Amino acid sequence: MADTVRIVVCGDEGTGKSSLITSLVKDVFIPSKIQPILPAITIGAPENVTTTIVDTSALPQERNTLRKEIRRSNVICLVYSDHYSYERVSLFWLPFFRSLGVNLPVVLCANKTDLSPDVDPEEEMMPIMLEFKEIDSCIRASAKEQKNINELFYLCQKAVTHPVAPLYDSKEQNLKPAAVAALQRIFFLCDKDQDGFLNDLELQEFQKKCFDKSLTPEELEDIKASIKKRLPNSRIEEGVDKQGFILLSKMFAEKARHETIWTILRVFHYTDSLSLKDSFLHPKFDVPSNASAELSPLGYRFFVDLFLLFDKDNDGGLNGDELAALFAPTPGLPASWVDSSFPSSTVRSEAGHITLQGWLAQWSMTTFQDPKMTLAYLAYLGFESGERGGTAAALKVTKPRKRRRRQGRVERNVVLCYVLGSSGSGKSSILDAFLNRPFDSTYHPTIKPRTAVNSVELQGGKQCYLIIEELGELESAILENEAKLNSCDVVCYTYDSSDPDSFAHIVDLRARYPQLDELPAVYAALKADLDKTTQRAEIQPDVYTREIGMSAPLHVSAAWTSISELFVTVSEAALFPNNAYPRTEPESADRTNLYIVGGVTGKRNFHSNIANVKELTCYINSACTVMALLYVWKRTNPG
Repeated sequence: MADTVRIVVCGDEGTGKSSLITSLVKDVFIPSKIQPILPAITIGAPENVTTTIVDTSALPQERNTLRKEIRRSNVICLVYSDHYSYERVSLFWLPFFRSLGVNLPVVLCANKTDLSPDVDPEEEMMPIMLEFKEIDSCIRASAKEQKNINELFYLCQKAVTHPVAPLYDSKEQNLKPAAVAALQRIFFLCDKDQDGFLNDLELQEFQKKCFDKSLTPEELEDIKASIKKRLPNSRIEEGVDKQGFILLSKMFAEKARHETIWTILRVFHYTDSLSLKDSFLHPKFDVPSNASAELSPLGYRFFVDLFLLFDKDNDGGLNGDELAALFAPTPGLPASWVDSSFPSSTVRSEAGHITLQGWLAQWSMTTFQDPKMTLAYLAYLGFESGERGGTAAALKVTKPRKRRRRQGRVERNVVLCYVLGSSGSGKSSILDAFLNRPFDSTYHPTIKPRTAVNSVELQGGKQCYLIIEELGELESAILENEAKLNSCDVVCYTYDSSDPDSFAHIVDLRARYPQLDELPAVYAALKADLDKTTQRAEIQPDVYTREIGMSAPLHVSAAWTSISELFVTVSEAALFPNNAYPRTEPESADRTNLYIVGGVTGKRNFHSNIANVKELTCYINSACTVMALLYVWKRTNPG
């Protein structure tokens, strides 16, 4: 809602423009002559709206100033006071406003009504209102009698803060389509049980949310009676249906109570143009480099509840009608879903309906690829949280992943795998098997990238969501794109074990794109149900993988149920990549044992030398003793 309003007061000379302004400010009529043009005044107004009122002159020499003031203002107060000035409203003033190219609401005021008390306001003003849609409202006032002065300027303020033009077509006497669409979405969000009616409890919750007070039983019955009177066939005993809910707003507009409609719209985050606020659709949510976005427990809970609420036939899947009803308050399916051929990108039931598993997997993938899209749809679908951040509470940011050879577990629950391999190697069959689709031996070349997402149960019972993407004819462009490669968690190299020329494509691919070696990888020999053949490559796959320090290719077939082992292996390589990186350089010899042996030998020699020193010391001591005894003996026996 606007917090400043600038009102420009226009009209012929002598219609009492300045008197109306003076009467508002001084709260008394000034009978003496007032200066021709009053200076602009600024007053405080309810709802913290600052209002500036600008007086103008209709004299031809002041026309440039008049044009400038009109262009600076938010609303025009057009005053007339007699038959001549009344005729000038439609013959000069309103066409003049249009010629300026401004799109401002006009409040039409008949002043000096004390001179013509018997005029029928509707008969006088309705023809002009029907001819000129820019007229927001009309009022009869008298500065002399202090009649409707405050009301006049309140209408001017309300024309800006609560404009009727976006809501109601006075000529057609109907709510405008954009207003109806907004009210339909609000009805959808308030119909918590999605039975098509707002029961008494839902009406009370709506009233409390919008106006911070409850309805009395009498008020509730009056509302229902008003609807029943205008819509005799409504099933009011079951509650207020969508048609009745929109009728209530139409009745408010007819009674010039459009501020009530705006209160409702603004509580549900609508702007003056009847679009949802950008800050509501796209709250601040930053994902650091090498991190990713995932649904939080609150987010998963919301989408689970939404699925269960719209699965009306309780068959465990959302059919086309149920999906259409669920996405009714949104612009439709997210663009990325259409691009990925939803619902064929995720798990469906035998009847072709998206299952809860597939529903959650699809939203997990959307959040991983485009968290802002998920935030926008959370807003459209009515996610609410008491936590700060609004819809952002439904998402979380993972710990940044580090691209290094020796790292522990990657802290994320949604991972992306690029599946690479030669044409016809069976990549599409992997995606079909991943989504539990029946095996089809017919070859269909993949032109544009194709994506599949599903949950994978890891060892120990933990679950993650795996996104598998086949790159199609965009393979080269994607592999050369640093940002695209950085978003990938693991690569699955595939080759047809029955085609002798298939593995050579992987060798060539790694040679052309050495940056692939910065990603964890898994090798898969597909079509293992067919006869294995020797590959026309310098080194056979098993030897090739062994030489680069990788596990041998996993032999699988899309026709086997054991294909699920491949998805577990790929997921674990993404989450525990320590042993999934190829060795690009020969490992240096491990001399640790040599150092230990050397150390032990040195220690042994050291101890041996010490023993020898001790023996030598004993020998010297013995020799010294013998020489001393010999010396004593010679002294005692001379000659």
